[in-house]
Amino acid sequence: MEAAMGLMRRMPPKHTETALTALLSLLPGYSSDLLSQVDQPLQVLSDVDNGKEFILCEYNRDADSHRSPWSNKYHPSLEGGMYPSTELRKLEIEANEIFTIYRDQYYEGGISSVYLWEEDDKEGFVACFLIKKDGQKHGRRGFLHEGGWDAIHVIQVGAEEEGMANYCLTSTIMLSLTTNSDTSGTFNLSGSIRRQMKADLPVEEGHLCNMGKMIEEIEGKLRNQLDQVYFGKTKEMVCTLRPSPDLPSMALPENIKP
Repeated sequence: MEAAMGLMRRMPPKHTETALTALLSLLPGYSSDLLSQVDQPLQVLSDVDNGKEFILCEYNRDADSHRSPWSNKYHPSLEGGMYPSTELRKLEIEANEIFTIYRDQYYEGGISSVYLWEEDDKEGFVACFLIKKDGQKHGRRGFLHEGGWDAIHVIQVGAEEEGMANYCLTSTIMLSLTTNSDTSGTFNLSGSIRRQMKADLPVEEGHLCNMGKMIEEIEGKLRNQLDQVYFGKTKEMVCTLRPSPDLPSMALPENIKP
């Protein structure tokens, strides 16, 4: 299992589904662990009741059906599916409305979904905030040929004690893009990054306020890390291997010339 997870962490997001299918056939005994621990590129389905799209993931799946956050119904229809409590459902509706505004302000489009469910011990709950931005569907820019940004934020919220609650946020960002132009040709860049944040916060302003601040903070950090690790290092390598003719040539020192 450890070797399988190590392999999946090194797999480009666009090949995750193919690699996971192969691992499931090789390690059927670890199917539940692999499906629950491996983050896959997010898929989208349309809610036939209101025409809105919602994101599919392990957190809204029951058997082969997925629950829509808009209608609270499973697609395809499922009898005896798992549903959040009445109180959590109200919070889920509000979270989806607020997160839609957040998505539009930060991503300028895309699709978002929020799912809530109770912990097994009934003393807390878990929230999953998802954003999917497809570069082809939601605004193509520059030389972008195809690309996608998938954000997965899972927050475990502990029971309230003396006006405080413990929040444990695990965030994963999966990025893939392909550019295609006559001057630079075809270029592909993809990868993923995962980080965790924990905090004890007062609940006087509400759980949504606390979770929103944590997601906003960690997304900013993840965007900066992606910019430094993927774009920064790639730019450094390209400029080293293919320097611009406008820049002075980098001559090798005398002692290492062939």
